[in-house]
Amino acid sequence: MAVILNIETSAAATSVALTAEGMVLAHQEDMDGRNQAVLLSDFIKYCLDFAAEKELKIEAVAVSMGPGSYTGLRIGLSEAKGLAYALDVPLIGIDTLKLMACQVMFTHESLTGDEIFVPMVDARRMEVYTCAYDFSLEPLMNKTPLILDGESYADIIGRGCKVLFFGDGSSKAKKLFFAPNVEFVDGITPLAIDMIALSEQAYARRDFLDTAYCTPDYIKDFQATKPKERLA
Repeated sequence: MAVILNIETSAAATSVALTAEGMVLAHQEDMDGRNQAVLLSDFIKYCLDFAAEKELKIEAVAVSMGPGSYTGLRIGLSEAKGLAYALDVPLIGIDTLKLMACQVMFTHESLTGDEIFVPMVDARRMEVYTCAYDFSLEPLMNKTPLILDGESYADIIGRGCKVLFFGDGSSKAKKLFFAPNVEFVDGITPLAIDMIALSEQAYARRDFLDTAYCTPDYIKDFQATKPKERLA
């Protein structure tokens, strides 16, 4: 299997992992806030130095493409593009929602294979970026920005299978969905160490990005807000 440098900056965490053959060889991560601009370069250097020390040749760079933080995604992709150019290796894009689903698959106990996985990335107010996957990671619902209400996911929940909701947007849904087949999985944050299966699969399939022209998958256009005026 290829030696891949994985970069994840779509949410509050900043993380980088050097992986090969399904194993994490070196990694760095910070969970304390949106510090990508400050920490990412040092985390990458740590993994590059480890690879050099072990005489490992990095064969691809993988980066989480979103949806998620507009700023974080731009920082991560910019660094990943620069590395891919400098190392003359292909660039792999990882869907953040699928990455979160993989994390639940590999960490959640007592899965039967019939579950539906619903990642939810927090957006504004009652909105989330979301989709739904079956156990084969085939989409049952396309990626979309969704304003939550009591009828959201009615078709998915109505299938009768266990539906697992997770991600930093899922707290908004806890007061809306009470069906017996609904379960909320806490603590799911996209991290580089969980990119292994997807990045290795993409490398094996030669599923690479156009390094020059690829852009993050924001799902919807960025909307700037006007700062509130301070009262005198």
